[in-house]
Amino acid sequence: MMEDCVFCKIRKGELTSSKLYEDDDFMIIKDINPQAKIHLIAIPHMHVPYIDMMTEEGALLLGKIMSKISHMQEELGITEGYRLIINQGENAGQTVGHVHIHILGGEKLDEI
Repeated sequence: MMEDCVFCKIRKGELTSSKLYEDDDFMIIKDINPQAKIHLIAIPHMHVPYIDMMTEEGALLLGKIMSKISHMQEELGITEGYRLIINQGENAGQTVGHVHIHILGGEKLDEI
């Protein structure tokens, strides 16, 4: 964990969030600045700033997270479809230096 990371602070309970799910490896919270009707963030507990810094263990964890999302579609309200986004670096819009997956859904999303 990093002391100044907002996601690590949420995990430690130092900052509040609307947690929808948590296990030993990751959590899913509501985004505080939603870009869709449903905008959630899946955050690994393992602190890694960028996806290109992830180890094989980290890559396996991302696979576990995506599998869990697909099995939780009903609970997350995304049964009609969803988009997963990982921003890599400042130019891509990454604002928190901790790998995370945006989950967008709950409405028809624009094509990209």
